[in-house]
Amino acid sequence: MYRTNTCGELRISNVGQKVTLAGWVQRIRKMGGMTFVDLRDRYGLTQLVFDENHDAALTEQANKLGREYVIQVTGTVNERSSKNNKIETGDIEIIVEAMTVLNASQTPPFTIEDNTDGGDDIRMKYRYLDLRRGAVRRNLELRHKMAFEVRRYLDERGFLEVETPVLIGSTPEGARDFVVPSRMNPGQFYALPQSPQLFKQILMVSGFDRYFQIVKCFRDEDLRADRQPEFTQIDCEMSFVEQEDVISLFEDMSKHLFKSILNIDMPEAFPRMTWHDAMKYYGSDKPDLRFDMRFVELMDVLQGHGFSVFDSAAYIGGICAKGAATYTRKQLDALTEYVKRPQIGAKGMVYARVEADGNVKSSVDKFYTQEILQQMKAAMNAEPGDLILILSGDDVMKTRKQLCELRLEVAEQLGLRDKNKFACLWVVDFPMFEWSDEEQRLMAMHHPFTSPKPEDVELLSTNPAAVRANAYDMVINGVEVGGGSIRIHDNELQKKAFEILGFSEERAQSQFGYLLSAFKYGAPPHGGLAYGLDRFVSLFAGLDSIRDCIAFPKNNSGRDVMIDAPAPLEQAQLDELNILVDLKEK
Repeated sequence: MYRTNTCGELRISNVGQKVTLAGWVQRIRKMGGMTFVDLRDRYGLTQLVFDENHDAALTEQANKLGREYVIQVTGTVNERSSKNNKIETGDIEIIVEAMTVLNASQTPPFTIEDNTDGGDDIRMKYRYLDLRRGAVRRNLELRHKMAFEVRRYLDERGFLEVETPVLIGSTPEGARDFVVPSRMNPGQFYALPQSPQLFKQILMVSGFDRYFQIVKCFRDEDLRADRQPEFTQIDCEMSFVEQEDVISLFEDMSKHLFKSILNIDMPEAFPRMTWHDAMKYYGSDKPDLRFDMRFVELMDVLQGHGFSVFDSAAYIGGICAKGAATYTRKQLDALTEYVKRPQIGAKGMVYARVEADGNVKSSVDKFYTQEILQQMKAAMNAEPGDLILILSGDDVMKTRKQLCELRLEVAEQLGLRDKNKFACLWVVDFPMFEWSDEEQRLMAMHHPFTSPKPEDVELLSTNPAAVRANAYDMVINGVEVGGGSIRIHDNELQKKAFEILGFSEERAQSQFGYLLSAFKYGAPPHGGLAYGLDRFVSLFAGLDSIRDCIAFPKNNSGRDVMIDAPAPLEQAQLDELNILVDLKEK
């Protein structure tokens, strides 16, 4: 056999045993007549010792090893004189008696260490080397444990894991589809699913009652740190449920994951916040509640005093950064430039310090008396040593979003976004529809199958923009981890939703006829939720990007640089698929 033990297995109790190990050479250290080699496999590191006084030829062979050579060694477990408490095998070493080089290796382009010298691009190009690093391996082990616990939890509660198709029909409503040509059906295309939404609803019509799937989904959209063109969902659906049933079960599942994976108890119910309040007080439908800095509207206090920027604004809002009055002018100027960046778009920022004597010193002092500034201080609930930051604008929602970016940046600078702290939240009562300037029509905020709140159904005919959706999102640390809704299960109500979204009867029938047909045969009330597994794992691992908890991720351009995909097809393949490629100049 290649090995009797792994490189993370041996302990002081194994001293005196003869063992055989196999793995990769991580590092080599030569000290006089001794050569020390750290041998690594998936399970850990073990120090190997070669002594030229015992076997000069073997030690010479060890001196010729390079990083990432694959070797097999046989030797005796020995207690280390200089122990290493940073690794689990740090009390022992192997006195090597025989070695076989199983495969040589070129010098890798970056160090295979937790703190590597490789940048993102080169690590993605050589992902098979990057995956050898303990930090990445631990992320994938965490992912495995979370998926296992999800399956165990849902299985114990009567859910069935059912696979749904990967090749489906295109539904352009929402994000862009990835399309797949069909050779057997010339000129026709499949799409890769953005989610199993319609199939899981049909499973409810089929009487399966409780479904789940850990499923690949695909969206051809612009990428960010928390997005990939292909991603994994914990997708669930339940029959004969209301919103409270779904929220209760999946909040409990989240608490189970926190306890079983991180050993964190969360006895309290997760707070809930309406979408309207989330936007009003945090400028985001996924507010980070690890810290306060809630928005305070200051229109009544600051308008009408001769400062034209505020006097002409449709919204003036501020945040209070506790204990941040020590910010220097240079730091405040940098924050002003931050909010003026094109991707944020604010025109400027006003600040005010609350000094030790309680007086307020502002960047717009000449427009405001101390009396008015004290009113502002009271409205902000500010105390000596606090810093007040204010933005204004002629678009309420846009200015709140700018203030949200400022809030997050200040919290980051003050160290308030602790990755070891978790603040969970349900955001509820979303608008059912949102206006699209591009499409010049109402669009579904979630998807066209989301049910309205029962008390808002009548508004569908009179004021659809005011209708609230029976929808809910789970937010952790400012990240939307998942969301869902109670679905429409009535055929006529579904037709009404399509009508508001601008679907002709023919288009609705063409794209969703099978669902509408299924609803005619006794569809039960149903609803569900989908968690983003990638986002959940990255939060638990304390990562800034989901890429490092995915074995083979795409980069920010949607490319797999390891296999160089996507790539052009050969002309013969294009001809077989009846595809003509006509690239337009950008």
